[in-house]
Amino acid sequence: MPVLLPAGPKREAFQALKAGLDLGSARRSVFAGDRLVPTGFDELDRALGGGFSRGAIGTLEGAGSSGRTAIMAGLLAGATARGLAASVDDGALYPPALAGAGVRLERLLVVPAQNAIGIARAADILLRSRAFEIVVMPEVQLQATVWSRLAGLAHKADTLLLTLGAQARTELAYFASVRLGCAIERVLWANESGPFCELGGYDICARVLKHRHAAPGASARIRVMTSNTGGFLRERAVGERHFFTTARTMAI
Repeated sequence: MPVLLPAGPKREAFQALKAGLDLGSARRSVFAGDRLVPTGFDELDRALGGGFSRGAIGTLEGAGSSGRTAIMAGLLAGATARGLAASVDDGALYPPALAGAGVRLERLLVVPAQNAIGIARAADILLRSRAFEIVVMPEVQLQATVWSRLAGLAHKADTLLLTLGAQARTELAYFASVRLGCAIERVLWANESGPFCELGGYDICARVLKHRHAAPGASARIRVMTSNTGGFLRERAVGERHFFTTARTMAI
């Protein structure tokens, strides 16, 4: 007879304990390798000790328009300059923006998938091919056994499996080697004010929520400029940043 747990902290604590059980080779596979994938942003790479680890799972977390896609584009630009990368696309990918960020689209394999099972299967196939330095996928709700398998495949392929989502759930939070929280801190407007102004760029505050080989809490500020920026820039600060501090994530 299944045991029913009350909602709230007790249930979340139970789920975290369940995710932490040794599932075959899970405990060995969650630890990152020694090779690193730089993000292309110097301050962020310093905060990460050189970049994201290959052979492991990394997360980019934040609300929509939080800057996580810009960091992903920086990682893909570097990876496609050196070799091949792949992305599982649930419809959110915009190739022209990636090309504008320096991603070589002819070296990026895009696989469309809609539901959680389809996304997991696509990531599984891409990792088993061992052809890519980075495989990107949306963060979806999967069982701990599935994340364990994907972590093991990433380890064997020496590939960075990068997930994008609002907030990592308990299972992914356990198996991820590095977790990064993103938020827009400041918006830059170019040229005239009013309805004719243009977006000149924005500042991202990225904070390390979890790091297998270093204490979390380091942060970096990244300025991303649009390609059409010119003339006078006006800055406007964004409201208070919210990073995750619930029981499902590592507190800051």
